[in-house]
Amino acid sequence: MLNHDEKRDYIRMDVDCDITYKLADSSEVSTGRCTTLSGAGVSFIAERPFEIGLAMEVSIMPKTQITPPMTAFIEVVRSVKQGDGNFEIAASIKSIKGN
Repeated sequence: MLNHDEKRDYIRMDVDCDITYKLADSSEVSTGRCTTLSGAGVSFIAERPFEIGLAMEVSIMPKTQITPPMTAFIEVVRSVKQGDGNFEIAASIKSIKGN
């Protein structure tokens, strides 16, 4: 069993890869940078804030072909403005979309 200090159900991994996102009821797709990923959540950098509780669909595209892309339905839990004017969006993963 892995030993880790975080008090979470899943280990959070730092990542740096492309992410696309859209509101659950929209076809307009935007792009950003995925910064962390775990079995229960994701955080990414977006150009605008999103309201807590908002449902979205994200697609994460890893840089290597070893790891397949993942599409998931998420719920926003935090939106924090960064020093560069972008926003860090943290969200819980509600389900993973099958192929």
